[in-house]
Amino acid sequence: MAFVSICTIGRLNHPYDHPASRKFFQVGNEVYRQATKSGLIEAFSPEGVAFPDDIVKGNGSPILTLTVWRSLQSLYRFTYSGQHMQALRDRSRWIEPYPENHLTYVVWWTEKEKDVSWEEAFKRYNYYIQHGPTPFAFDFKHAFDEKERYS
Repeated sequence: MAFVSICTIGRLNHPYDHPASRKFFQVGNEVYRQATKSGLIEAFSPEGVAFPDDIVKGNGSPILTLTVWRSLQSLYRFTYSGQHMQALRDRSRWIEPYPENHLTYVVWWTEKEKDVSWEEAFKRYNYYIQHGPTPFAFDFKHAFDEKERYS
């Protein structure tokens, strides 16, 4: 059975300890609880991860997520519903505006949870930037199924 992974990339408007950022993390904890009921299998901590400068551009504090999901459908439903959808609507309160053509996330299929890592996420992200959406790295608008068919 294949799993789907997603890495999201952005920058906070303020330092991590700013009241607005603390509110972001508070909302994030609520969203995480929703995710665990929606098909989330694994979430990787960004703590201690060296983020490549070419991936995280901007002035604010980097904010990245890396998660593994049961299916592309469960990830998509979670992303565009409930508390996460509201957080997306409110993101300008917390997240720097994205430069034109900034890729905010990348999705890919994996056979094993243990194959997912920050190194792999950065590799997939850079691949998408260089080659566009392919079965190796894609987004929701240009999704591929686990058999590498464009869906």
